[in-house]
Amino acid sequence: MAEMQRASFHDQRWPALLAALPAALDLDETARSSGALVRRRAIGDAAALLRLALGYGPGGLSLRGTAAWATLSGLASLSDVAVLKRLRGAADWLGQIAGAVLSARAGYAAAPEGSRRIRLVDATTICPPRTNSTMWRLHASYDPAQARFTDLQLTDQSSREDFDRCIVEPGDLVLGDRGYARGRGLRHVKERGGDFVVRSGWRTQKLWTSDGRERFDLFAAIADLPEGGILDCDVAVDQRPNVRPVLIRFIALRKSAAAARQSQHRTHKRAVKRGRTPHSKTFVAAGYVFLLTSLDRTENPPERVLALYRLRWQVELAFKRLKSLLRLDRLPAKEPQLARTWLYAHLIAALLIDDMIQDFLDSSPSASCNGAASPVTVAHLQGPRRGCGQHYLGRDRARGHSNAGQPRRSSHLRSAPTTPAAYARSCLGHPSLS
Repeated sequence: MAEMQRASFHDQRWPALLAALPAALDLDETARSSGALVRRRAIGDAAALLRLALGYGPGGLSLRGTAAWATLSGLASLSDVAVLKRLRGAADWLGQIAGAVLSARAGYAAAPEGSRRIRLVDATTICPPRTNSTMWRLHASYDPAQARFTDLQLTDQSSREDFDRCIVEPGDLVLGDRGYARGRGLRHVKERGGDFVVRSGWRTQKLWTSDGRERFDLFAAIADLPEGGILDCDVAVDQRPNVRPVLIRFIALRKSAAAARQSQHRTHKRAVKRGRTPHSKTFVAAGYVFLLTSLDRTENPPERVLALYRLRWQVELAFKRLKSLLRLDRLPAKEPQLARTWLYAHLIAALLIDDMIQDFLDSSPSASCNGAASPVTVAHLQGPRRGCGQHYLGRDRARGHSNAGQPRRSSHLRSAPTTPAAYARSCLGHPSLS
């Protein structure tokens, strides 16, 4: 009964949810062409099938609970086996719906004339109940200015993180973690007129000297770097026969002694957990931050590049919201097609929620209550080593700011950034990112 109550939202607000879908999306036609709704027995139209999928996915119902809820609500009279078969055949169709919602955002995602569009690229894994079942990987591109996803791809665990999956337009600035520090992916971004800032490890990507004749000696270059010092030099990547290498910048920041010890401790702890002995150079590299970028040195000195990279943490927070609020990490299905249906249903719900809350994210939560809004820290661009994702919404009392008379903020507003890219641009104060 509790599960069916959680799904009651779809029963009471269903017309409004249907209206939030793109106007150009024809549910019946796409369901018929994808094979999701061939025989209209029990389920009369595509809208009913979508409602059934949302009840099973973000509605939190089991297959048996979905069948009971559909019968009681008058949606359809189905057994749990019939629900299984219907949902298993709807995976591709639900993927098309999610793609249509993302495509409808294309016009709003365009950057103003003379500015750069920032894209945070990352991926997260989702595991079914059994460890020997297929693990899924969700590849995402996130717009920090609008605080929402602009591209999503669902693959199995065999598909690695790569910039080749990212849609890059001229002028885009793409940020990624060390999993994206691959020569061909970096070339992909440059060839399409974009720029990148990506973290790198000491052996993640082979680096060559700027002339491409010999390997770049990373540890010799950083040997004399003082604490807090920054190295900025030219290197080449993607060195292949008959292919011109990609010339980029290598930036190294030496951490403080305390931060280095913490990083080395984490490195040792991860190695022990995996039953491995870390390389001695890994401990040395743990005391530094390595970045690769194609941004121009004159307009973007190394301090600005390091500040920009800290924005990448916003996509990690977006994944955290998907898993903690929508429970995307609690995949119950073991069969691949049913798992895809469950995941796509969650993504459709997440995208529609993103669209619905844009008005709230565009304004300060405390602006209507006080003339002087309480400080909201989105990214400490000049702060300590972690630097980003440190939000103080809801903590004003401890900082000497009273919350008396202010409405209680919901959990998604306390954890979600408002306009991190705008905050970053104001802190950076640079026209190339305005």
